Amino acid sequence: MAARLTTFSKLLITILILGLIFGLGWYVLNKTSLGDSIKEKTEEYEANEKNNTNETSGVASSSQSLPKANQNGNAGGADENTLKVQLVTWGGYAPGLYFNEGAAATTRSRYYQDYGFKVEFKLENDLINALNSWISGEYDVIVQTVDAFPLYTAPDDINRFNPKAFMQVDWSRGGDALIVKRGINTINDLKGKRIAVAVPSPAQTLLISSLEAAGLSYSDVEVIKTSDNLKAAEAFKANDVDAAVVWSPDDILATQAVPGSKILLTTREQTHIIGDIMLAKEEVIKAKQKMFDGFYEGWMKGVAELKNEANLNKAAKYLAELNQLPVEDALGMMSTVYWTNHGDNQNFFGFNNAYRGQKGQDLYEKMSEKFVETGDSEKTAPSWRSVINTSAVRNAKLTGAIHQPEGAKEFKPTTAKEKSLPAFATKPVSISFATGQSSLTENAKTIIDYTFADVAKSFAGVKIRVEGNTDRTGSRANNIKLSEKRAQAVSSYLQSQYGMPANRFVVVGNGPDKPVPECATSNTDACNAKNRRTEFQLIAGE
Repeated sequence: MAARLTTFSKLLITILILGLIFGLGWYVLNKTSLGDSIKEKTEEYEANEKNNTNETSGVASSSQSLPKANQNGNAGGADENTLKVQLVTWGGYAPGLYFNEGAAATTRSRYYQDYGFKVEFKLENDLINALNSWISGEYDVIVQTVDAFPLYTAPDDINRFNPKAFMQVDWSRGGDALIVKRGINTINDLKGKRIAVAVPSPAQTLLISSLEAAGLSYSDVEVIKTSDNLKAAEAFKANDVDAAVVWSPDDILATQAVPGSKILLTTREQTHIIGDIMLAKEEVIKAKQKMFDGFYEGWMKGVAELKNEANLNKAAKYLAELNQLPVEDALGMMSTVYWTNHGDNQNFFGFNNAYRGQKGQDLYEKMSEKFVETGDSEKTAPSWRSVINTSAVRNAKLTGAIHQPEGAKEFKPTTAKEKSLPAFATKPVSISFATGQSSLTENAKTIIDYTFADVAKSFAGVKIRVEGNTDRTGSRANNIKLSEKRAQAVSSYLQSQYGMPANRFVVVGNGPDKPVPECATSNTDACNAKNRRTEFQLIAGE
């Protein structure tokens, strides 16, 4: 005989069924694309109803009462709960796309779920168009590199909109390269050569800093200006130039197309020269402070989570969708950058007094002066402190090892082979020592600071060979020992003053055995002075 359900049992089953239906509905609404679509359609309907109510009651809607850009630089009629961000085709933006669950503004985004606002990423590779759109308020945030940032802050017609750098995104690590024709084996060999460079762009910065590593200047080469890096690669393949600064993968494609050519160096060696930043108007940051705080914090969480391979592949999928590329190409783009985390941002913006590496201020102020020298800017840019807003970095609640900054590269101990490996850049510097002494004077330290420290910080991925040289006065044996002690003193100073690891340095004492070519047989005072030199050489190491 079948058992009958009691009234209480029926009620309990009804409650369980309703709970199941509610739970399923909540999951569909909050965890699926269908739910996102339903929410967004509802928001659009409510917004339209509100506008219709305003129009029928004689009250102007926001899109009617505001011009294209209001006083905070926000597009009139735009969703005030959506941060609009411009991107270019670059692997550095994967963490933000990952955290946002793609480029579109969606309630599925963790920005929305964790911080209560949406983010919309838009691809715009034309930086002039992006800048104009930012000025008119179509973008809240645009991207640039810190070295090129002076070109945005120096001109009065742009600076009046108060552009502020508020976060660093990455360091290029192989995404930019200097390619050369047959017969050019070192940066020193570039003297007098024709080099295709996109102007103005980070390509100039890479070239200028590379030339400095060889004791050369921008005026020692013939710069063939192009409008972008693709055209620089085309000029190289057309045999119109001897060298070019290009983006990956054009470094590989261009050198494959030109027999005997090669990649001389990339930002894998020159690790701290091209750093991407994001900037916004000061007024917009203040008006949307909580959104900017959440945007930064979420992005940094994305950086930490991309150490997981599954998350990395997910980010590559979103990067590929934005750029309409195969996922494999997106993974390749991502492999040529180092995503800066919260600790790196603290170092970049000068929060850590103990940090002696490359800072945003270093590159910004250096290139501010260089752009005036090259004729790309009429005047130097305002001070670094006046063009940054570090509120999001300061407000972030991020702790733990996953947010610790990148440490110095670990180098293997010096080998005998490294003492004679070919250098790809050699910079002679005259450092005076008292007769028979190897201690650095204060003047000698200043010379090192101003002539080589920047090079060492930029090329943080390679070893530095410090070679001491003397004239022929005195015995050869004593001069070799003395020159090695002097080279060691220079190496020790760079280690102690700038926190560079000891294994990064290869110390060599040549004594009188490597005179400068024009003074190989002369014993004049002028030649003796030239021979008493210290050479800084950049080598790839073993």
